[in-house]
Amino acid sequence: MTSAATPPPLSGRLNTLVIGGHTDAGGTLLTPRGELVEGCADVLARTLEALPPDATRVDLDMSGVHFMDTAGLRFLDVLRAYGHRHGVPVTATCWNGQPRRILELAGLDTTDPLRTPAPEPVSDGAPTTSAVALERAEQLHVLRAEVEQLRQAIVSRPVIDQARGILMATHGCTSDEAWHILREASQLSNTKLRTVAAALTAGAGAEGAPPPPAVRTALARAVARRRS
Repeated sequence: MTSAATPPPLSGRLNTLVIGGHTDAGGTLLTPRGELVEGCADVLARTLEALPPDATRVDLDMSGVHFMDTAGLRFLDVLRAYGHRHGVPVTATCWNGQPRRILELAGLDTTDPLRTPAPEPVSDGAPTTSAVALERAEQLHVLRAEVEQLRQAIVSRPVIDQARGILMATHGCTSDEAWHILREASQLSNTKLRTVAAALTAGAGAEGAPPPPAVRTALARAVARRRS
């Protein structure tokens, strides 16, 4: 059983979501691979529709998902709705990296964001608000800022994908490794990821200028760390 979104136009991109899995007496285990971006909820819906009607539970191993924007929250809504509609347990576990960070910012359980939260404590018949409300307000503020950064990242995807392709061809690394090299170089040089990618892409042309010294040094260090 495998369901996939439309293949991307550029090789090395991770935004294709492929959902594999198997069903046995213990239920269904699904293994998404790729990115939770626009269209991922539709891919999941098609996969769930194809499951046997007598499935006893549905578990998702999310360890193969490397990137997530707000579409990932819709992905979870589709899975949650399926569980309610069919009356079966559903879980989504093994989150890591950037998707796990988004769950943290959204105030969700990073072990399983579909887990039902415990009820808030009450005092004199009214929920306790002070510290809990302030913490959730802060989480919402940070999440909104992160989502805006993600939107900017999506707009910048073409140049970032080109930079990843250059790193893959130059250093023989995987697409995922190239992504981490760009992110690490961005952090080391205190430069926006899109700026690092644009400098690398521009420098790859026949008459392109090399990246600024700080970016070159950061890229070299990031590549060296991946090789060590």
